[in-house]
Amino acid sequence: MDRESYHNCCSLVKISRQSYEQFWSSHFVDYIETDLSYSKFFKKYLLPNHPCMFSRKFTEDWKCRKQWVTEEGKPNFQKLLQQFDETPVPVANCNAKEYNANPKQIIPFKEFIHYWREYIQNGHSSPKGCLYLKDWHMSRDFPEHNVYTTPVFFSSDWLNEYWDTLEVDDYRFVYMGPKGSWTPFHADVFRSYSWSANICGRKKWLLYPPGQEEFLRDSHGNLAYDVTAPEIRDKVQFPHCDEACQPLEIIQEAGEIIFVPSGWHHQVYNLEDTISINHNWLNGCNVDIMWQFLQNELSAVQREIEEWRNTMDSWHQHCQVIMKSCSGIDYGEFATFLKIIADNRMSFLSSCSENNSSNYPRHLSETLATLGLHHAAFDLQRVAHILECMLCNEDFKRLDHSTLSSQPESLLQQIRETMLSTRGQHSLYQE
Repeated sequence: MDRESYHNCCSLVKISRQSYEQFWSSHFVDYIETDLSYSKFFKKYLLPNHPCMFSRKFTEDWKCRKQWVTEEGKPNFQKLLQQFDETPVPVANCNAKEYNANPKQIIPFKEFIHYWREYIQNGHSSPKGCLYLKDWHMSRDFPEHNVYTTPVFFSSDWLNEYWDTLEVDDYRFVYMGPKGSWTPFHADVFRSYSWSANICGRKKWLLYPPGQEEFLRDSHGNLAYDVTAPEIRDKVQFPHCDEACQPLEIIQEAGEIIFVPSGWHHQVYNLEDTISINHNWLNGCNVDIMWQFLQNELSAVQREIEEWRNTMDSWHQHCQVIMKSCSGIDYGEFATFLKIIADNRMSFLSSCSENNSSNYPRHLSETLATLGLHHAAFDLQRVAHILECMLCNEDFKRLDHSTLSSQPESLLQQIRETMLSTRGQHSLYQE
C-alpha cells in the first residue's frame, strides 16, 4: 500500500462503500489484462467491494497450469493420479439436496477420477449423478507441491493467517468437476472475499450485489437453493422475487481469476470439465462486514430460542455455542482472531523500527514486508475500530471475559501505544 492510499483511508471509521446500483442493470465487470498496482486494486475493488476479472496472464507461470492440464486444455487425469492416487477427497453430489447444499462423501481421489472418466465417456451422464470434488484442502495436504502462487492482490489474508497460526484448518481449496457440476446459491463463509482461478475449463457465475438476496427468500425466509429454478417465479413461494435485480452473468475462461467481493451471493456452473483453485479471505477492508455478519447470526439464534431466555441462567452463553455450531465462530474466537492479526502487525512494525528480525513464519514476514508499513498500520487501525465496536456491544459485554484468551481493552491499548511509538520512525502520518 502506498502512502496516498493510507492517508485516504486511515481516517475512516466506517468504510464508505459506494452504491451497488451500477451493477443492477450492468452485465459487465472490469477485466484486468495488464499489470495493476496493489494500491489501485485496493482503492478500486477492495474498499468499494466491487468484483473484477484478471486475465490468464496472472496464472501463466503456475505449475498446475502445465502439470494438471493436457495440451488440449483438458484435465490431465494421468498426471493427477500420479500425484494424488489414494488421497481421500470430499466429493459432493450435485443431483442431491441436503438442506441448502449438496451432500458430501469422502472417497479416494483415484475413485473420483475413475468416475469422471466414465462420466465423460457416457456423454457427461452417470447413474451415480453428477459428482463434484470440492472444498479439498490440497495445499494443506501437500504443502510441498507449490503448484500455484497467491497473487499479491489477495495476499492480505487474515483468515488463512489466523488458521495457519493455529495449524488446524485453512480456507484454500481445489475444485474439480465435470461439465454440468455446479454450486447452489450462497455467500461465502463469514461473508469473506473469495478469489477463484480456473486451471482449465470454463465457469458461468451468477452474482448478486449485497442486499439482493433478501428478495430471493421464500415465504418462510429461506434463501433460494437454485436461482434459475422455475419455482423462483412463483409469487406464492417467493413473494419478492420480482424486486431482485438481474444477476451479473460472467463467463470465466481457463487461466482467468475472478474476484468475488464480500456478501455477494452467487451460483456457479462448470460449462466444461473444470479444475479451479479457490481461496476465501478477509482483511481490514471487510472485517467490519464479518463483524456485522456475526451480529446478525447471533440475533438469528436469539430469536430462535427467545422463549427460553428466562428459564436459563446461561442463555447468552448457549446462544454463543449455537452460533458457533452454525457459523463456525463465536464472539470469543473472533476476539482471539483479532488479537493474532494485531500481534503480528505490532511485531512487524516494532521489528522494522528496531531493525530486528521477526519471530513469526517467514512467509508471513515476506507478505507483510511486500504490503509495507502503511498496510500494517491500516490493519491495526481496522482492528482497533472493530475492538471499539465490540466493547460497546451489549452481547459482547455479557460474555465472561475471564475465559477470553486476551482482554480486548488491553489489546486496544497496545495497538494505540504501538501506533504512537512507531509513527514518527516510519513517517506514517507525514504528508
